[in-house]
Amino acid sequence: METTLTQQYVKKYTHLWPNRTIIDYLHEAIAKNPEKVAIIDQKGKYTFGELGKLVDRVALGLLKQGIQKGDVISFQLPNWNEFIILHYAVTRIGAISNPLVPIYREREINFMVKTVESKMIIIPESFRGFNYPEMIQRCLPNWPKLQQIYVVGNKVPNGMKSFSSLMDEPWEERMDCELLNDIEINPNDVTEIIFTSGTTGQPKGVMHTHNTLSVSTDYWIDRLQLTENDVMFMASTFAHQTGFGYGVRLPTHYGGTAVYQDIWNPQEFLKLVEKEKITFTAGATPFLQDTLQVENIENYNISSLRAFVALGAPIPRSLVKAAREKVSFNILAGWGQTEDGLVTLTKLSDSMEKLTNTDGIPFEGMQIKIINHNGKQCEPNEEGNILCQGPALFVGYFNKLAETEAEFNDGWFITGDRGVMDEDGYIRITGRNKDIIIRGGENIPVAYVENTLYEHPEIADVQIIAMPDSRLQEKACAFIKLKSSHSIIRLEDIQQFLLEKGVAKQYWPEHLEVIMEFPRTPSGKIQKYRLREKVNNRLKL
Repeated sequence: METTLTQQYVKKYTHLWPNRTIIDYLHEAIAKNPEKVAIIDQKGKYTFGELGKLVDRVALGLLKQGIQKGDVISFQLPNWNEFIILHYAVTRIGAISNPLVPIYREREINFMVKTVESKMIIIPESFRGFNYPEMIQRCLPNWPKLQQIYVVGNKVPNGMKSFSSLMDEPWEERMDCELLNDIEINPNDVTEIIFTSGTTGQPKGVMHTHNTLSVSTDYWIDRLQLTENDVMFMASTFAHQTGFGYGVRLPTHYGGTAVYQDIWNPQEFLKLVEKEKITFTAGATPFLQDTLQVENIENYNISSLRAFVALGAPIPRSLVKAAREKVSFNILAGWGQTEDGLVTLTKLSDSMEKLTNTDGIPFEGMQIKIINHNGKQCEPNEEGNILCQGPALFVGYFNKLAETEAEFNDGWFITGDRGVMDEDGYIRITGRNKDIIIRGGENIPVAYVENTLYEHPEIADVQIIAMPDSRLQEKACAFIKLKSSHSIIRLEDIQQFLLEKGVAKQYWPEHLEVIMEFPRTPSGKIQKYRLREKVNNRLKL
């Protein structure tokens, strides 16, 4: 398995890496407080002591089934406790986890499992009314390397095995537990292959080591001042890097409790905050919007909640300010990617100006450079392309070393995002390179126009994309979701609103599409390329 790790690279970051695996953190949590509740989902809960025993049991079961160090195990599970147990068990034997988003269907799963040559796949019997075993049966002819299929649930088709045979069978009584301790794991071994859920192009398998994941996860402990008394809530899918790195792994890092939700429900979230005394959460920006729009939110006792980290899309600045009038918890903004984890995050002590106008400052060891089209570093507050490097960076795309190298510029990862950095080192994401609209030679600041339109009382969500124009090359098109299905808005209405807000006429959208729901990736990001396709189809391009 080719990676970008070289002796020189390892030497550069050894002092910043924790040189530990998730199993090291788990053993530390067990030693410190074995009776503390570790994970809670809708079906049950486990203490750290119980979790450790189950992890070893499943790990021994995997060995019994012929899984070895370096093998890839795919699992397409919702946010259930089984996901955590499985990932930890796979790690325990030095195998590699390949999390797959539950909403992926035959086309995506076919490609991903075949690409990484998985030896085993674990799926639910059913989730949200979908029959996973039937899908897997159709895919099997394309997976010559796959040896076994396990199903979480009661109805297990012929030729597949019940996951309960790994969870419930006392493998620790039938096998020598020292087998697990004899497996040598290097913190620089690849432990995860997770496919990008990007807005363009074919998914690529992003490889992370124990070190790149662990250092990224540890950053949160310092920035959010986490202790073993903190209780985290996670509803973002575990098969996305936010859910995987910070839902599946983070609570074990600091020895605290995690509460999981498999289908996002803002009302249920608020009830869980009351019941479990949740102290912080992280999720896609739409989750924050949903929470703040819950009717009678002031009637819920959410005093324990002190931080909501909104990721994956810019937070409308007006939303943060309005939230101050409704809730007492801090709203933090961050920026990151599958390839580099969370890179920047605002601080609990930041001023209102930083919280509402930036996407945070890099974590220790993570570096950001913003360059112009000539490759020169931008001045403070000058917009440019964002480059990144640091100890949390991925170690390559699976089986695509040449493509990986093409994504770097003199050791810096080309993120594809654009932004500005202020004099204090805080960044603000202004869009992606493909989000730039050049209207007759004039750059339209997409995020700026979007943030202004978010202040319109009738608009719930808005995205500005480029649409082709025979004379100007490009002009702005606004896709808008209204707060009420009974509302009506015209292009003239939003142009008048922008005029009143003092926005330059050149920046105004010149076409309007009202939409009921936006197409999104599994992580909650809006797929702007699909909006572009919609406009192009409308224009028959």
